[in-house]
Amino acid sequence: MSKEASKAKKAAIISVGTELLMGEITNTNTVFLSQKLNDLGIDVLFHHTVGDNPGRLSLVLKESLAECDLIITTGGLGPTQDDMTKEVVCKIMRDELVMNEKWLAYLYKRYERRGRKMTDNNRKQALIPSRATMLFNEVGSAPGFVLKDPYGRKAVCCLPGPPREMKWMYENKLEPILSGGENGVLAHRMLRTFGIGESSLETALLDLIDGQTDPTIATYAKEGECAVRVASKRETAEEAETAVENMVHLIAYRIGEYIYSYDDVDLVRVVADQLIERNLTLAAAESCTGGMFGAAMTDVPGISAVFDRSLVTYSNEAKMQELGVREETLEQYGAVSEETAREMAEGVREASGADIGISVTGIAGPDGGTEEKPVGTVYYALATKDHTVSRKTIWNTGNRRSNRNYAVLNMLDMIRREFI
Repeated sequence: MSKEASKAKKAAIISVGTELLMGEITNTNTVFLSQKLNDLGIDVLFHHTVGDNPGRLSLVLKESLAECDLIITTGGLGPTQDDMTKEVVCKIMRDELVMNEKWLAYLYKRYERRGRKMTDNNRKQALIPSRATMLFNEVGSAPGFVLKDPYGRKAVCCLPGPPREMKWMYENKLEPILSGGENGVLAHRMLRTFGIGESSLETALLDLIDGQTDPTIATYAKEGECAVRVASKRETAEEAETAVENMVHLIAYRIGEYIYSYDDVDLVRVVADQLIERNLTLAAAESCTGGMFGAAMTDVPGISAVFDRSLVTYSNEAKMQELGVREETLEQYGAVSEETAREMAEGVREASGADIGISVTGIAGPDGGTEEKPVGTVYYALATKDHTVSRKTIWNTGNRRSNRNYAVLNMLDMIRREFI
């Protein structure tokens, strides 16, 4: 069983549960499994979500098996009548459910330990396909299993739906089966970038992406930034790691100025770690971000060694009283201006005595913009004892929080470019 399962190259993930389709529960299982399978060198071709409907689940299973050699299902293994995953999988894979006496005894003991009586419908959870390998569940009552087709070419792996149970079973029971070695050894790196859009990133790497065989290159966009995943699958770990490193060097030669992490580390952590390592103190003055920068910094353990304060100076009066921004600056240029941002950064640095003062002021939306300064216009400034630098961005996602988050990333990027 483990040999065939570990030879899997193409996979589909099927999430079972009407509550998922209704939006009552966020489906974190698919994200987790996709990342884990990709780390093993198994390509995930499809994500499917189906309700507690045996007909639709049967259809999705048949379609997935036609394209993939590994199917992983989550959910539908419980004791109630709408939990039908095992029954459907058995029918498709030409098997039958039989009582697993070992698991049945375990269930009785589990209920006894909790001082509860096991109801008859819980016996259903001890029914396992006759050809299947059972996956023990130490954190729940529903076991999982791996079932091959009669010819041993394809496998369906059924895991519980609750994320805690699913993750435990995958990591402790299923992953050792899937990583049996026939897939080769996979090495990968995730490069994190800021300041370059996904289309520009792809254009810069287009010839490498188009001509890829191994290593493979994939680009991903998330809010305000992009990532590049480089992966290689070779016979040995050394060969795979060398192939990845060589490709990373090529990528860095082209877009190195935008890469802030070669090891999938968040921008705030990169900046915070460098400030701590270099013992550079920092203070911030925030307007449109309303404290989001300070919140991001204080999420990092140990940051108190260098992070002094973040002042939310939202009104003009606060900018003048707390930071010493001149009234004439606000009257002539406005609160959202390069001039105001520079005085904010210089003011918070002088007030705190920090090595670095960083500031932000802008129009987060959804209204408040003008033709000259549309929604998404943000000014930043960074001040040291020797000089002050500033930056302007116009970035309007249509979402106030996203605009503010992008502003925080720009503040972090200013510090990175100046000091790291």
